[in-house]
Amino acid sequence: MDPKETNWYVLYTFPRAEKQVKERLEREGIDCWLPLHRSPRVWSDRVKLVDVPLFNSYIFVHCTEVVLRSLIRIYGVVRIVYYNGKPAIVRDQEIEAIKDFLKEAEAHPLCFGEEVEILCGAMKGVTGKIVQINKSHLVLTLEQLAATVCVKLETVTRTTRI
Repeated sequence: MDPKETNWYVLYTFPRAEKQVKERLEREGIDCWLPLHRSPRVWSDRVKLVDVPLFNSYIFVHCTEVVLRSLIRIYGVVRIVYYNGKPAIVRDQEIEAIKDFLKEAEAHPLCFGEEVEILCGAMKGVTGKIVQINKSHLVLTLEQLAATVCVKLETVTRTTRI
């Protein structure tokens, strides 16, 4: 492999330090990418949509292997991710697949009949099916309570079925 060849590599960061590491890498002139997705976060007084890393503690960098080895000095970088004794290389098509996934997920709005979970308030943890969608509110039918409720759009999240 040519030492001047650039590839996508993966760095492992301190927990919840991905965004700060990305800023530090960019200040150093390093081409990096941190895949983010919007996710609801619940505080005691509100629910807010925030951008969170798709992969906790991981950030992708596009550089040569020589430059990669110097990045361990950046505060917040714990280590380089290795595979078979060498820095793990992520192929361009894999990076593109992740980008495509994020675009598709972002474009997929909540839809009628989809099951969601209420994140806060008196109904916290209750799941229901969407029967009506307005600009900022949803009307849900709660089968377990035999009730219909109206909730703010940002106070629900999709339920994940396994």
